[in-house]
Amino acid sequence: MIILVPIGFSAEHELERMRALLEARFSVRTYISPTDLDPRPFLEPKRHQYYSSAILEQLERDVPQEDAKVLGVCSLDLYIPILTFVFGEAQLNGRCAVISSYRLDNKFYGLPEDPEGLQERLYKEAIHELGHTFGLVHCQDQGCVMRSSTYMEEIDWKSNEFCPDCMARIAPLF
Repeated sequence: MIILVPIGFSAEHELERMRALLEARFSVRTYISPTDLDPRPFLEPKRHQYYSSAILEQLERDVPQEDAKVLGVCSLDLYIPILTFVFGEAQLNGRCAVISSYRLDNKFYGLPEDPEGLQERLYKEAIHELGHTFGLVHCQDQGCVMRSSTYMEEIDWKSNEFCPDCMARIAPLF
């Protein structure tokens, strides 16, 4: 089971679309949590960003289903201390992951709006971070969704599919 948890994320149509896509991709029931996670405790005022690792810890505490994967979805600027920003973060072989649309949106870069591009990037990040929760590490295959992405363009270049090697690693889980 996958549970999507909105974190100050009000785009219900995007969450519903993502729910359906993830349910089809991973062949597991996927739900949208009826309650939002309040992001305010995770704000680092000096950086004007939200600490993604702390969000993961809170998701872990808040969702009681031990057999569920939990994906927090937000539009906040996320960071970890050693990086300027992150598109998302996950617990390797764990239960929880978080993704953000903040730096996936063309508007952040002063580019023309591209709602379809934003949705596709967010979907790729969801698959990528959930892949980590299933034990996958970053992949060297340029087209694999598990390839590390430091820039938005790198997300655009890769597919939303697992390469054959990554798929073989997680296929036994489903």
